Amino acid sequence: MRPGLDNIIAAETVLSHVDGEAGRLIIRGHDLEDLAGRTSFEGATALLWEGFAPTASLREAVGRARVRAFDRFKPLADQAAALTAVEAMRLLLASIADANRDDEPVEILAAAGVAAAMAARLTAGHTLLAPNPALSHAADILRMLRGAEGDKSEVDAFETYLVTVIDHGLNASTFAARVVASTAARLPSAIVGALCALKGPLHGGANEEVVQML
Repeated sequence: MRPGLDNIIAAETVLSHVDGEAGRLIIRGHDLEDLAGRTSFEGATALLWEGFAPTASLREAVGRARVRAFDRFKPLADQAAALTAVEAMRLLLASIADANRDDEPVEILAAAGVAAAMAARLTAGHTLLAPNPALSHAADILRMLRGAEGDKSEVDAFETYLVTVIDHGLNASTFAARVVASTAARLPSAIVGALCALKGPLHGGANEEVVQML
């Protein structure tokens, strides 16, 4: 068996640590159990981004960015509808030009959620719903996915899920994103590269099989 990157230090990070043997996921120094179900997705994002990207008024900034992302993606709806959900999401995100702006992380975060919701509805043959910037990110993405607002328990559950998967160390997709970013490409290119890695059956395919089983 080839060792691959076993026991090779590929990166150093303060963002998260996966301790599989102990069953712990540590997000920016906090056990996941202290965050999931207790903090908003925007709050967890601000924790991760502290010292790296702007975090002031994050909920409002992400809400406005969702609207911009929807307006940018809508002309591509017909093309996206002919693809699988992940391929549609890839098409939408690939339409974002690389930029060197302070608000780029906010734009990409919002765009990823909008692209996921749009791709899911388009490939299912449903009409699109425009974002509501007044809602939290979790509540609005859930609404855009389902076509109607969820009740508090549903939104809380979805938000808890988003916080749970907000960072998982150096898996295949995050590794791919780091490789692209290391070439001095900007965030949009790095995120598309990560999505392409996630599309593979040896990575994201595991989640897809769980959904099919359920």
